[in-house]
Amino acid sequence: MGMKTYLVGGAVRDALMGHPGADRDWVVVGGTPEALVAQDFQPVGRDFPVFLHPDTHEEYALARTERKTARGYHGFEVHASPDVTLEEDLARRDLTINAIAQAADGQRIDPYGGERDIANKVLRHVTQAFREDPVRILRLARFAARFPDFTVAPETLALMCEMVEDGEVDALVSERVWQELSRGLMASQPSRMLQVLRACGALKRLLPEVDKLYGVPQRADYHPEIDTGIHLEMVLDASARMQAPLEVRFACLCHDLGKGTTPADVLPRHIGHEQRSEKLTRTVCERWRVPVECKELAELVAREHGNIHQSGSFGAEAVLRLLVRCDALRRPERFLLALQACECDARGRLGKEDETYTQGPRLARLLKAAQSVNSASVSAQALADGLKGPAVGARLDVARLAAIAMAL
Repeated sequence: MGMKTYLVGGAVRDALMGHPGADRDWVVVGGTPEALVAQDFQPVGRDFPVFLHPDTHEEYALARTERKTARGYHGFEVHASPDVTLEEDLARRDLTINAIAQAADGQRIDPYGGERDIANKVLRHVTQAFREDPVRILRLARFAARFPDFTVAPETLALMCEMVEDGEVDALVSERVWQELSRGLMASQPSRMLQVLRACGALKRLLPEVDKLYGVPQRADYHPEIDTGIHLEMVLDASARMQAPLEVRFACLCHDLGKGTTPADVLPRHIGHEQRSEKLTRTVCERWRVPVECKELAELVAREHGNIHQSGSFGAEAVLRLLVRCDALRRPERFLLALQACECDARGRLGKEDETYTQGPRLARLLKAAQSVNSASVSAQALADGLKGPAVGARLDVARLAAIAMAL
């Protein structure tokens, strides 16, 4: 019969949905590693046979089946051979919308109803093989964030709940969790990811600090939406509307974690939640090995977002103290990202989605004024005047205060 090659996965799905541009992946039916190597394909797969095309460098995988052998993402036994059919290969995929193949002549092979589910905007598992890989819970939640008008099939949600109850998500490795969470945060409506994870119980296992925010009240004069969990969803969606980078979106996810630990007798006030948020953010980052640039910004925003919100009334001295605490003079780019996260926080409130956030431009302008001080020149003059150590720094502060006061 010979080898047959089919386009599969995201490229087929996105073309059907009118979203061209996805990476093209191919499956080879009836092939062997030796046959592909003989055609100058380069083997790259560690866990199963994957090859790079000699010209396009696109991935070609031999048709395969998988059998669960242990908990978690790595507990699989892979079987790839020329007798594995296309339908068997598609059966191991996560969602029906990702289990459509296209032949060289353009004919589509859709044994599991993926085109129907695209038309009906449904995220549905292909077979019971879905339950064998807990990463698929995160992948589905991420697809819900990317395609927010899609609903999760009831039987698929029930299956996800069973997987969570069976402890499957507890075996997930940090790298895969972060990979899927970060992609969901970068989707068009990140709140959907949280909603789906919460609906199946996975949010409580993976991000209990976030799960605790739901049902926690806030002062209605500051937060007309009241519920802290709903506020977090609105902040994340504001970050998507502003096309914020990943560091900002992750900072948005973590900025209010401390409100989940506010004592009940002081609600709906949340005095000191910023310090608690910073500590909990550190815990989340350690658990999922969050990249350092995301971790550092998230901790900064968790600690300082209240002060940044209140900075509209700050004089020169208070502004300089804030800039120093945020290390803004040394790392201005990170401070500007923190201001963007705070703008998302301000806009993630009912009825305030389009309000102008004046604190951001004001602080950016005052930072620029402080940066305008020629620190080398001021330091040299201080040394010439016989000053040493902290006294030189104090001279710099005086110059920066003057520059900020002038800008005010």
